[in-house]
Amino acid sequence: MKKYISTIAVVFSLLLINACQKGEINSLNTPVVDGISKDPSRSDLFNLVTGAESGMRNSLAAYLDGVGVIGREIYRFSTAEPRYTTDLLGGGTKLLDNNTFYLTNPWASRYQVARQCFILQDAIRNTRTEIASDAQKKAFLGYSKTLIGYQLLLNINLTYTNGARIPVASGGTLGPVITNPDQVLDSVLKFLDEGKADLTGSEVIFPLSAGFTGFKDAAGLIKFNRALAARVHIYRKNWAAALTALNESFFDLNGNLNVGISHSFSTNGGDLANTMFIAPNGNGEIRVSHPSFTTNLAPGDDRLDLKTAIRTSSASQGGLTGNRDVIIWASPNSSISIIRNEELILIYAEAKIQLNALPDAIVAINRIRIAHNLAPYPGPTTQAALITELLYNRRYSLFMEGHRWIDVRRYNLLGTLPKDRPDDDVWEKYPLPQSESNI
Repeated sequence: MKKYISTIAVVFSLLLINACQKGEINSLNTPVVDGISKDPSRSDLFNLVTGAESGMRNSLAAYLDGVGVIGREIYRFSTAEPRYTTDLLGGGTKLLDNNTFYLTNPWASRYQVARQCFILQDAIRNTRTEIASDAQKKAFLGYSKTLIGYQLLLNINLTYTNGARIPVASGGTLGPVITNPDQVLDSVLKFLDEGKADLTGSEVIFPLSAGFTGFKDAAGLIKFNRALAARVHIYRKNWAAALTALNESFFDLNGNLNVGISHSFSTNGGDLANTMFIAPNGNGEIRVSHPSFTTNLAPGDDRLDLKTAIRTSSASQGGLTGNRDVIIWASPNSSISIIRNEELILIYAEAKIQLNALPDAIVAINRIRIAHNLAPYPGPTTQAALITELLYNRRYSLFMEGHRWIDVRRYNLLGTLPKDRPDDDVWEKYPLPQSESNI
């Protein structure tokens, strides 16, 4: 991501561990922020946009590792941090902590991005026409609302029926914790739908990272927005709405599976490196696939070697052992997917299954199977059998992209996840952060 110099340099204590980069506004009650909101320059607006995009990367590793461990996709071994193999797996008498890094860091980071997006909206309302035209202002608003919806989605994925607060504009009254996840998801859709409306007929002048390559104009951002909406609609079981959103997204049944939007990282000065990258065969910090990733794989499925690599020697911690390193990210400069076409094809298949359009679903499933060195689907043509096949492909195609735990939860299959030690647990949800209980 190209470096942009921020005009702001204040410390926000909630995010001290993950230093903010590229224009994130760390304090929301400073004269600097007030000045930007009241009479922003184009540079100010660009900094706000870039900072919001950059902020989405903060604590992303804690999010992915957490849901990956709970969802039995991986083991995360760390000599410095035992809670990956205790709290997150329920080892012994351990419970999930409501005031520790694997929850509070990603949670606070997501709301920080939302707050920055609201500051951008305030600034746009006070932007002079010589700085940005009405069509250009609409693009800023649509982008910011899309990001707010996405960040809220990630947080409700964590806490589920323990709830979340709907982000509110700067100076607005903070609402209650909403413990009905469907109600929160409806708010996610509201942000996304408003974002789409603003992006329609807009003109994008602000910079975006290489992670948005191919999607940097208004049409591209609408496709990104609708792809996210399709994901939310399947969570809400709005199958027809998911298909409608797919038709407005970058969904392409016969297209490149990896086309999509991603978080961009680099080791350049002032940027963030991808901390999901861990060199293979290392010691100390290790990320290995759960043993079931291999044992449950169909013979010949190439996703085994696309996603993992055999270690020269097995790694162990806390009575757990793994022998395949996760190799999805090849270097600290590798991007992390937000959403890509392979997921959209699987969303299409799921919606078609649920609407009983089974031949269409099989076509989509076969698109994925054949791409990964498997023969066309050989099983029964029933909804139940096809859901099993769908979840298999979501498990392996979207490995460590943040979906497995959510998928088994929404299909009431948490009880099928393995417990590797007698006293382990499979958690349904994270607790509400202590900071929310103190408000």
